[in-house]
Parts: sequence; C-alpha cells; structure tokens
Amino acid sequence: MKKVKYDIEARLIQFSINTILVCGKVEGNYASQHLSKQLIRSVTSAALNYGEAQSAESSRDFVHKIKLCLKELRESLINLKIQKRNRIN
Repeated sequence: MKKVKYDIEARLIQFSINTILVCGKVEGNYASQHLSKQLIRSVTSAALNYGEAQSAESSRDFVHKIKLCLKELRESLINLKIQKRNRIN
C-alpha cells in the first residue's frame, strides 16, 4: 500500500497566498473590503495555527490547535459563501 503525503502545510500556505492575491483585486466598497480583510485574517490564521500545531507540547495541545485551524477554515468557507452570493445577486 502506497503511503499518501498530504502536504497540508504547503496547501494552507498556498491557499493563504492565493486568497491575499484575489482579495487585492476586490472592489473598493465597504462590505467587500470588510469581508476580504476578514477572509485574509481567517485563512492566514489557519495556516499559522497549523504551524503551531506541529510544535504542540502534547497530543491534547495538538488536537486543540488543529481544532482552531478547522474553526478558521469554517469561518473562511462561510465568508466565501457570503461573497459568492453577494456577487450573484
């Protein structure tokens, strides 16, 4: 059986970079700017928290930090859904 390498850290970093680049092109109205800034914070926070999890002091600490990553990614997903629906309407 082949061992799968997930490269989560690299993927989170790339997701952060892509988000920053896309948000730099967003329209200048208040709502778009607000959501874009919050999206950048939550996406980059997920990547940074994942990095912290790699240096966790215990398995319990690791689980806590990974849950923070998941929380930030869920927030990012909701933010993207709001922005998508706002552009359609």
